[in-house]
Amino acid sequence: MKQVDVVGAVITNEEGKILCALRSQQMSLPGMWEFPGGKIEQGETQEETLVREIREELECDIEVGEFITDDVYEYPTVAVRLITYFAKVISGTPVPKEHEKLEWVGKEDLMKLEWAPADLPTISKLMKDSIKNAR
Repeated sequence: MKQVDVVGAVITNEEGKILCALRSQQMSLPGMWEFPGGKIEQGETQEETLVREIREELECDIEVGEFITDDVYEYPTVAVRLITYFAKVISGTPVPKEHEKLEWVGKEDLMKLEWAPADLPTISKLMKDSIKNAR
């Protein structure tokens, strides 16, 4: 099975909300939510990929922060290795060029969205960390 290495950005704002992107009808898994990002090109670091992809997809610049998780999810035809990082917007305002829409969502509401399966381990880690931080 072919494996695709992808990076995703968990972009947070001043209120601690997370930017969620709704996959458009033209994408695979239409109508499911994901963290924005994309495929790692040869010779790029994970961080460079994220900065480039977010500039292309959302027309804004981000600063990549702390590593979150690295998981592989096997879809019927392809294995997706999703590596996620925290990030914040340093210039511009996110605009959905490829996605149907973007939404800032509080951590407590993340599970109300229907996520692409590859993104679920990141959600699970975010939920665990917020429980830890609440103690």
